Amino acid sequence: MSTFNDRENAFENKFAHDAETQFKIDARTNKLLGLWAAEILEKSGDEASAYVLEVIKSDFEEAGNEDVIRKVAKDLAGKADEDAIRAKISECAVQAAEEITQG
Repeated sequence: MSTFNDRENAFENKFAHDAETQFKIDARTNKLLGLWAAEILEKSGDEASAYVLEVIKSDFEEAGNEDVIRKVAKDLAGKADEDAIRAKISECAVQAAEEITQG
């Protein structure tokens, strides 16, 4: 029975670790997207930092990226369309995954 319990604990620990890692990747993705959008909006310094936090917080509205995409698309109206934002969020996700898993 001990071996079964050890395996169960190992799976639970791996699940928790994977969930934490994915949360960090998602947050980093949103931060990178927010920095990109802030640059387009010509925000810098504290204003850019505050905007990045708004983007990160917007991800808590619903599961997935749609809430973030809607927020950024609304803010970048006329400067970037949803397709450009979707492409950028995909690019940011790759970069974020690399940074989190290697760093």
